[in-house]
Amino acid sequence: QVQLVESGGGLVQPGGSLRLSCAASGLTFSAYFMSWYRQAPGKERELVASISSGGGEPNYADSVKGRFTISRDNAKGRVYLQMNSLKPEDTAVYYCNAKLSKIMYWGEGTLVSVSS
Repeated sequence: QVQLVESGGGLVQPGGSLRLSCAASGLTFSAYFMSWYRQAPGKERELVASISSGGGEPNYADSVKGRFTISRDNAKGRVYLQMNSLKPEDTAVYYCNAKLSKIMYWGEGTLVSVSS
């Protein structure tokens, strides 16, 4: 059974940092393209960052470039999202996504709230 479990969300003040983690199990993690998505209240889910199976070619949404960094540890089966200089508009539920060809899995999400 495939599981993606996100952690690391919480409440943080503007300008602060958080590190999200996604632990994958039940799949050959190193074969999967991994992404972080987010969904703010009343908005559609959007892609935040993605990283290829080998850890190269990170890709970011324009809104987070220069502030967020995606990375992965294939030995541990984890993908991370380091979020710096957080803004109130970053408030959302953040989801981990694993994709291989037409196969796709989602985690249940972790809430990030940025507020003073």
